[in-house]
Amino acid sequence: MTTLFVASDLVVSFGASVVITSYPWFVSTMIYDYLIIGGGIVGVSTAWQLKQRHPEKSVLLVEKESVYAKHQTGHNSGVIHAGVYYAPGSLKAQFCKEGVAATIAFCQEHGIKYEQCGKLLVATNKLEHERMLALYERCQTNGISVELIDQQRLNEIEPDIVGTGAILVHDTGIVDYQQVTTAMAHCFEALGGETQLESEVIGLSEHPTHISAEVICNGKVETISSRFLITCSGLMADRTTRMLGIETDFQIVPFRGEYYRLGPEHNQIVKHLIYPIPDPDLPFLGVHLTRMIDGTVTVGPNAVQGWKREGYGCINISLKDIWDMVTFSGFWKVLKANLKVGLIETKNSWWKPGYLKTVQKYCPKLKLEDLQPYPAGIRAQAVMKDGSLVHDFLFAESPRSLHVCNAPSPAATSSIPIGNYICDKLDAKVGG
Repeated sequence: MTTLFVASDLVVSFGASVVITSYPWFVSTMIYDYLIIGGGIVGVSTAWQLKQRHPEKSVLLVEKESVYAKHQTGHNSGVIHAGVYYAPGSLKAQFCKEGVAATIAFCQEHGIKYEQCGKLLVATNKLEHERMLALYERCQTNGISVELIDQQRLNEIEPDIVGTGAILVHDTGIVDYQQVTTAMAHCFEALGGETQLESEVIGLSEHPTHISAEVICNGKVETISSRFLITCSGLMADRTTRMLGIETDFQIVPFRGEYYRLGPEHNQIVKHLIYPIPDPDLPFLGVHLTRMIDGTVTVGPNAVQGWKREGYGCINISLKDIWDMVTFSGFWKVLKANLKVGLIETKNSWWKPGYLKTVQKYCPKLKLEDLQPYPAGIRAQAVMKDGSLVHDFLFAESPRSLHVCNAPSPAATSSIPIGNYICDKLDAKVGG
């Protein structure tokens, strides 16, 4: 850090910290080299890798919650994805494949429990079977280890699952991403990086030499200054970007993913993760059966309109979040384009038998009473003014800031290569 003095009397230095006497006739500002906003897995991965690249630089990570990965990272399915769905040659395909290896290596190094249980993408009708064959070809093009299995083989390895055939994806695994994120944060701190939890950024301002962040910490407002700012704020990506007055043509629209948990008697109902064959015209993968690393099995998620960006309970409404959506033209265009699907998803959200039916097409054994409550997740979907959904990386920037506005799914699996990619962009921007 650099300490700037307007006037001073006495300064005592202890390593990277500076203690300044409290004489009233001077003002001092401690300037970090880098400030990162956001303690989800992408923000923490970026901070950790930035400190690895530049050990001489001071890096501060701030997070508004008391723990890391509380929002999107901590409310997903915990799946280590193999990269089945992504266009050959795309960054998403590349990062996902790299991310599987990097995530597993990290877990092995730090003693984090994971399991490569594999995934079955199950076709249940003729149309899905045709889509399955096309998806199988994509897997081969992307260099993913997969096996095409017929109905008989499917029944042998998963007796409680029905279908006309399936793709077995060997590399897919499960893990607790909150544990992974926390371990990354500890690695970052071990390198000399600084973290500050329970610190909510409420304002940003850019100056010729630095950026100032107004932060609420312990009920008090403090100012943190840095030479360069990186925001990885997920559900709040558009708002942190706008704090600097950067004009954008996107907005975060929350989509709520609702889950159920099966009772303990069903913890062994499947050996693999069970996914439907996705509709290529829809951005979501459909309701699936997921083995969790704690031994339980979840059902979900669906995809319904969220009315609160950080709403994980049964009923969640934020007037501010709703107002932001309804005053954004892109929201209405998305609603119109996906009205039929949205109505079906909403109906199944409120009517449990409808939700169950989406699962029974490949797991008819399950009954209504098997679906037990489980916390929902929220997906931060970047939507453009023209109503198009952003499926790729989206950045905004100013002379002294870089904002990660959209880190495409599966960002958790790909967090290490994504963090490396962000560091590359930073180095190119600041000449590092």
